[in-house]
Amino acid sequence: MNGNGNGGPLDGAVIAVAGAAGAAGRATLLRLAEAGATVVASDADPARLAEAVDAARYAHGGATVIGDTVDLFDLGAAREWADKTEKEFGRIDGLVHLVGGWRGSSSFAETDLADWTFLEKLLIRTVQSTSLAFQDALQRSDRGRYLLISAAGASKPTAGNAAYAAAKAAAEAWTLAMGDEFRKAGGEEGPSAAAAILVIKALVHDAMRAERPNAKFAGFTDVKDLADAIAGVWDRPAQEVNGQRLWLTPKP
Repeated sequence: MNGNGNGGPLDGAVIAVAGAAGAAGRATLLRLAEAGATVVASDADPARLAEAVDAARYAHGGATVIGDTVDLFDLGAAREWADKTEKEFGRIDGLVHLVGGWRGSSSFAETDLADWTFLEKLLIRTVQSTSLAFQDALQRSDRGRYLLISAAGASKPTAGNAAYAAAKAAAEAWTLAMGDEFRKAGGEEGPSAAAAILVIKALVHDAMRAERPNAKFAGFTDVKDLADAIAGVWDRPAQEVNGQRLWLTPKP
């Protein structure tokens, strides 16, 4: 393990990050590496993934950050990724699910069901694959965490976001079911692992601000703040966060 940490709960931890090549993924890789974790990143875009992994490595000289291109639509491929990671590093202490995407319409009546087909795979299937593949290893850990990044729209859908909100709501329900499994496994002592949902309105990062200098991005969460919130889940007991929606934006 690397020795970059400060003796905190992530020092020496092994964290997998799915959907790691975007702005939120880059911020999360940096934050977890800074905290002393070994970070195993995946994304469907190998070139962008390599850039994100290199950036995290260079920012934290002693950090172990590796990247894998994994087809998370395929449960078998996700299981192979989990098994390989646990075999190589001896443990898995977290899976951060950052796979995202959006499609919508100007009205409910104009909803294109092709958007649902796309979002069902992207936003639900990847949650199913990663949760089923990593659950056993996370339960074996003394600090296992499965973290889904979700959107406030799942709780209050808007007319043009039916497919997106429904997919996010389904992903949340799946994650909460995983949390119930952790609860049952913990018995009277309470869960030792946790599945939790971090809820945002939308994300913003420096490049977006540069492109739209006059935009206010009201209620948006900066990707660096999201990364801090992700890392902060390990500061809290599993019993406190398991099965919970952790709101980073006001509830709708």
